[in-house]
Amino acid sequence: MHSGPDPNQSHPIAAHPRVCFIKNCLTAPNIIVGDYSYYDDPSDPEGFERNVLYNYGVDRLIIGKFCAIATGVKFIMNGANHKLDSISTYPFPIFGQGWELYLDQMLNLPSRGDTVIGNDVWIGYESVIMPGVQIGDGAVIAAKSVVVKEVPPYTIVGGNPARPIRQRFSEAEVAKLLEIRWWDWDIETITQALPLLLSQQIDALYTIAQARQTP
Repeated sequence: MHSGPDPNQSHPIAAHPRVCFIKNCLTAPNIIVGDYSYYDDPSDPEGFERNVLYNYGVDRLIIGKFCAIATGVKFIMNGANHKLDSISTYPFPIFGQGWELYLDQMLNLPSRGDTVIGNDVWIGYESVIMPGVQIGDGAVIAAKSVVVKEVPPYTIVGGNPARPIRQRFSEAEVAKLLEIRWWDWDIETITQALPLLLSQQIDALYTIAQARQTP
């Protein structure tokens, strides 16, 4: 019985080393990525962290399971922010030479919180995710989008700034998918359910989920 690739290997597709399971290539403690989420990059797939920009603070980037992240996607962290409530937005203190005395004043910035990407999210080529954004499970971000606010689950967004294009399924179907959280099943059950996961048979998948909960 096969149960898919090992989530603990960096390059799960031998013929395509450009694909990397992200969690196995992380060093920053505030970047947390779930099993099977991958980054696709022809030049440096293991260098995912270079796309997490201005990662100077305590805010976290959290990415769920089974996410697909395309080449050149950028995550802007809160460290990119400058003061907007002062006469100048210029970061004088970082250059030292006496200016560092005012570092605390410059760092008095409101945090936008963690950036959280749900499960089974597809983020398209060269998209940019801004600080503190929440992207729901099953969402799709079109290529070269700039995401500045929350994306509801199972919603396709695109553009700059990204706006909703359409919801992938009906409200009732989305509710069922969020309830069953298939990505949290054991990998053997997920493997058995692949014919349904690769179809539109949400009711059939929901039936499997209910059967799993029956004593």
